Amino acid sequence: MTDQLRAHALSFGPVAALYNAARPSYPDGLFDELERLAGRSLRGADVLDVGAGTGIATRLLVGRGARVVAVEPSGEMAAVLREAGPGTPVVKAGGDELPFHDASADFVTYAQAFHWTDPEKSVPEALRVLRPGGTLALWWNVKDRGAPWVKAQEERLSAALPSYHYYGGVIAGAEELTAAGLEVGHARLHWERQVTLDSHLADLTSRSYFAVLDEERRAPVLAAERAALLAEFPDGLIPEPYDLDLFTARRP
Repeated sequence: MTDQLRAHALSFGPVAALYNAARPSYPDGLFDELERLAGRSLRGADVLDVGAGTGIATRLLVGRGARVVAVEPSGEMAAVLREAGPGTPVVKAGGDELPFHDASADFVTYAQAFHWTDPEKSVPEALRVLRPGGTLALWWNVKDRGAPWVKAQEERLSAALPSYHYYGGVIAGAEELTAAGLEVGHARLHWERQVTLDSHLADLTSRSYFAVLDEERRAPVLAAERAALLAEFPDGLIPEPYDLDLFTARRP
């Protein structure tokens, strides 16, 4: 992991509350597709939700009837997870070194988190802890750049933030699983949520490319975004369109 990637990966703790309050959730269709590609139900399955953050996906997996252990390296993120989802076991660890027995899980899931791992370590680790026929699942919400306002915002942030292109939302999950010799399943869902301008800006603030900045550098960029978005959406309600990509691979 490069120094820049490490700085971004460690940036979420101070913004954990914003992350939990403002980040988008996931539609039910995601888990329908996951069950279809895995060839089994989540109900009664043993799931390791790695890079669980504040537990946004963890809670949905529990709601589908899975037995979930949340795996999260940040103590601040895990504290919010425990408060929001009491009763869910939380283990402090990352995907590159999973402290679990061989063949102990039916699913290993990464919601918005696999890009913080080293695939040369995290993929073999996932396969090690999966039972035969178990499924490794990676998914990401990415704003639909087909919406003109999303594209315009991306151009503004790209110009204003030094590490924006570094994050970029570039997802290479399929390539990384294929490189490991695995057969990859894929599903894409399009969905949308409507949020207030304040909630949208809180979501932005929780992104690593903002979280690594101090307040002096962050504030003017957020102020400029507020002005640009109010010009586009004078009622202060933002329709956020998302493409959600799910990649799966089964352990032989």
